[in-house]
Amino acid sequence: MKLIFLLQQSEINEKLKNAPDNGYAIGVWIGNLLPFVVLVGLAYWMYIKAKKRNQNE
Repeated sequence: MKLIFLLQQSEINEKLKNAPDNGYAIGVWIGNLLPFVVLVGLAYWMYIKAKKRNQNE
């Protein structure tokens, strides 16, 4: 798992070095955070649904 993280980090740094402008760098940053934000949102939604289901029982 650490190996994958290190490989991704080096790719991000390489992309940022070769970025034509700041807009591209912001896009790379958002693109790397977006999957984690979606997963956290999905987990929170599932937690709320389960909590409501337990309260109704």
